[in-house]
Amino acid sequence: MLEKLSEFVKKKRKALGITQAELADRAGVGLRFLRELENGKPALRLDKVNLVLDMFGCEMGPVRKDNNS
Repeated sequence: MLEKLSEFVKKKRKALGITQAELADRAGVGLRFLRELENGKPALRLDKVNLVLDMFGCEMGPVRKDNNS
């Protein structure tokens, strides 16, 4: 099963031992945005999501759907 983005970010942040405020500051996004991301808000700006994911050496982009689903 694929990990949800919100769970991925929260797990990575906790592994680094930093607060939401610290991650938001380091990534250059607002604390409110990071909280919404970690809480699974369904619509977020991709550019800001990628700023956060860049902190973990990752990024979001197009992924081909499996035609067998």
